[in-house]
Amino acid sequence: MFTGLVEDTGTVVAVAPRGAGKSLAIRTRIPLDEVRIGDSIAVNGACLTAEHCAGDVFTALAGRETVSRTTLGGLRAGETVHLERALKVGDRLGGHLVQGHVDGVGAVRRSVDAGESWILWVSLPEELSRYVAEKGSLCVDGVSLTVNELAEGAVRLNLVPHTAAATRLVGLKAGALVNLEVDIVAKYVERLLGGDRRALDVDTLRKWGYPV
Repeated sequence: MFTGLVEDTGTVVAVAPRGAGKSLAIRTRIPLDEVRIGDSIAVNGACLTAEHCAGDVFTALAGRETVSRTTLGGLRAGETVHLERALKVGDRLGGHLVQGHVDGVGAVRRSVDAGESWILWVSLPEELSRYVAEKGSLCVDGVSLTVNELAEGAVRLNLVPHTAAATRLVGLKAGALVNLEVDIVAKYVERLLGGDRRALDVDTLRKWGYPV
């Protein structure tokens, strides 16, 4: 479990094929003497397992499923990535509950400097749109962000100065692909309703005692 608060922007130093996946070597300022083999590290929002640590470089495998559902299969040496270690019990939850299980890939539509903040418009796959709500949370390349607006199959996201400085998001150009993870609560609610998006209607709310 993660929070969506980036600890470091690491650098990919090597990528190698490994079966149907990719082995990634990543340089980081995270103190790797505090990382045990088997620990979880989110890389651009995808939860990976640390397999080896040496100096300031750790290696992890992006397996078949990860490569097929995320942007990690397209990483190249020299690229920067967002990194976050798994949440410890008792830590402050400054972002929102993030699993590191990427739900889909979106594309940057526009990137605008708004003075007091930086605005990103990111396309949202149609199958994910039902899980996203205005003023709700969305994880973009491992960064917990608030959805400010939904329009025409995209979300508007505002990056405050700290987020702009601590992440690579402001450097993304139109067309850049990003990993998206929706709020886990929304998926569980749908599951509890039997997977029927039409199940939550006025009659159902009245049945449950809501004053509608």
